[in-house]
Amino acid sequence: MVVSYFQGRSILITGSTGFLGKVLVEKILRVQPDVRKLYLLVRANDVQSATRRLQNEVTGKEIFQVLKEKRGAGFESFIQEKICPLAGDIIYENLGLDSAKLTELSKEVDIIVNGAATTNFYERYDVAFDTNVFGAKNICDFAKKCTKLKMLLHVSTAYVAGEKEGLIQEKPFLMGETLREGTHLDIKSELNLIKETRIEIMANCSSEKTEKRTMKELGLKSIFLKAAKIIACLCEQRARHFGWPNTYVFTKAMGEMLLGHLRGDLPVVIVRPSIITSILKEPLPGWIEGIRTIDSVIIGYAKQALSFFLVDLDLIMDVIPGDMVVNAMMVAMAAHSEERAQTIYHVTSSLRNPAPYAILSDTVHRYLFANPPRTANNGGEPVRLRKMRFFTSLASFRRHMDIKYKLPLEILRLVNIALCGMFSRLHDELSRSYRFVVHLVELYAPYTLFKGCFDDINTERLRIAMGKEQKNAGGHYFDFDPKSIDWEEYFYRVHIPGAIKYLYD
Repeated sequence: MVVSYFQGRSILITGSTGFLGKVLVEKILRVQPDVRKLYLLVRANDVQSATRRLQNEVTGKEIFQVLKEKRGAGFESFIQEKICPLAGDIIYENLGLDSAKLTELSKEVDIIVNGAATTNFYERYDVAFDTNVFGAKNICDFAKKCTKLKMLLHVSTAYVAGEKEGLIQEKPFLMGETLREGTHLDIKSELNLIKETRIEIMANCSSEKTEKRTMKELGLKSIFLKAAKIIACLCEQRARHFGWPNTYVFTKAMGEMLLGHLRGDLPVVIVRPSIITSILKEPLPGWIEGIRTIDSVIIGYAKQALSFFLVDLDLIMDVIPGDMVVNAMMVAMAAHSEERAQTIYHVTSSLRNPAPYAILSDTVHRYLFANPPRTANNGGEPVRLRKMRFFTSLASFRRHMDIKYKLPLEILRLVNIALCGMFSRLHDELSRSYRFVVHLVELYAPYTLFKGCFDDINTERLRIAMGKEQKNAGGHYFDFDPKSIDWEEYFYRVHIPGAIKYLYD
């Protein structure tokens, strides 16, 4: 059923240049070569530029090696036949497409997969809003124009739940809903704040650099505008004011709200993965792109740029391999085709197969001590590793940083001034290392100290409903059951070697 469902379908995919997008495109083409067309929307000036981007950033990647071997000399012609590049962007009305192409697509598209997003935790508020909030609206508007549409699948994140504790259900967000009691979110007011700030910046800031800095701050701060200048009156963080830890999850939650509010009777599935990790099984175990939460720690430790971190090893890390996320997406598309409802799926592991951070810590140490990475200098000598130290609270981490790093840095700064800059280089290097660690910890503290558990009852029902079909359909695997994962084996044999191979440089 899953494989046959995609036969003859035309699918519009946004975000195909991202990690998950590549995995999805490859899997569809590999398991169902009779798919009619994949329309891939990419940011580019024209179709030629879009084609080059897809060749360089999608089909030219190693993940397509299995498909290349399967197709042989006919690979390029197969790609040209099945993939149609579109130069556009979800931040624009009608996705930035001209009327002719828009009309063509509206008559052809059966399925829309919206995977485009900015995932930077502390992105400029305007940039994150345009992509994660308005992008969802623009996709929804386009979907309503598609006469043959069977399904709109939107990729979100399980962490739209913020820093909730306990069991977190697969519930939709209502318009105006927040995570902090006593507050109400008005998306239109947030948009107006951005517009007004842009006007003030144009009037008062003379450089693009200043604009970017100010808009980035706006993503986390409430800025009151008075007269002809921007006055940071309360400097209250926008995201945290409403209960979210950063701009990324805040804007993704708003995107979900708009999609649910505007969808009408569109068949909509929202997939919320937790932390996505490398491919578990197919087509290339261990393949990954882009450093994610846990990979920052793995690579930082492998390079000995990170000898300690903030994490409670007894807490559960909720991770899920990228191929399992794509399997769940494809099964959900087949299961909910033409179903005039909205369904939310947590594609997570914390409930069915919880893995404490201690497993990651142990496997990283064992793997890197057994397979030490080599330095770029000194003839490629093995890196001398020290066991990583962990802090279980922000207070203990900050005390350590103040005593061991901040105070000595201040002393070195004063000595450097007294000696006319003799230690400037050393001070700059140590300052960069200090800022790197502090930034990393502040970035990931909401996740490494996360005490929630994602309920996946909808996802479990989907697994049961699909039965054997989801696991083996025409020889193709559609497993997305985290209970099938041996976490120790996965990290030691698959993910850590993959992270070192593809992310370590």
